[in-house]
Amino acid sequence: VLHLLNALPIFGEGGMPPWRTVLLATSVQAAVASIVAFLFVQPGPFLGKSPPFDWRYAGRVLADRPTRLANFGYLGHMWELYAMWAWVPIFLLASYEDAGWSPRAARLAGFGVLAAGALGSVLAGRLADRLGRTRITSWSLIASGACCLLAGLFFRQPAVLTALCLVWGFAVVADSAQFSAAVSELADARYIGTALTLQTSLGFLLTLFTIRIIPPLVDRVGWEWAFAVLAVGPAFGVWSMLRLRGLPEAERMASGNR
Repeated sequence: VLHLLNALPIFGEGGMPPWRTVLLATSVQAAVASIVAFLFVQPGPFLGKSPPFDWRYAGRVLADRPTRLANFGYLGHMWELYAMWAWVPIFLLASYEDAGWSPRAARLAGFGVLAAGALGSVLAGRLADRLGRTRITSWSLIASGACCLLAGLFFRQPAVLTALCLVWGFAVVADSAQFSAAVSELADARYIGTALTLQTSLGFLLTLFTIRIIPPLVDRVGWEWAFAVLAVGPAFGVWSMLRLRGLPEAERMASGNR
């Protein structure tokens, strides 16, 4: 659902609406959701007692090698993800306009690329429980990292580029939920909330840099090479997940499937 909703603003007849409108609409939706959650969502029957807050556990999360490697994999994933989501629709529009193709078709292609992540997430989630989290995340990162390197080479071939970007949209987010699942399985059960909060905070902080770095790169090297820098993240993520797979603690993930 997240990926479909991310794609919706691109789908409009006029392209992306003004950013203030998008921000206002999403803020109102978040406020309504919080009210619904407060009024109607109740704790389940297996809710455990929360331990006292311990700020020192944030440091322990990073000191624990298996959890640290799972977080490294997530950071490699986030290095690429939001920069890809932010700029690939613009990239496609530039490619379509360069070829004299319809901007409306470019918007449809951009919607499809982002929406493909919904299918990728569902499929990867089902496979990860059987094949292992480290294996599925590594495969996804390899596929999306390859797309980072190849996409720019097809800038002047929009049909091929669209097909490649659909694969990219599918793969770039297929691994996302597996990193949080891995941390929840590897971290101290008393402080899983702290571990997941730290993971998410560091990941979104990193995206602020990679989203902003793409436009200057486009100015300097063009669309053909601007996305290549994003491949650094998947490469680091694959290294992290393969290292994690070799640890005995990896048996705690995916019912022993690592």
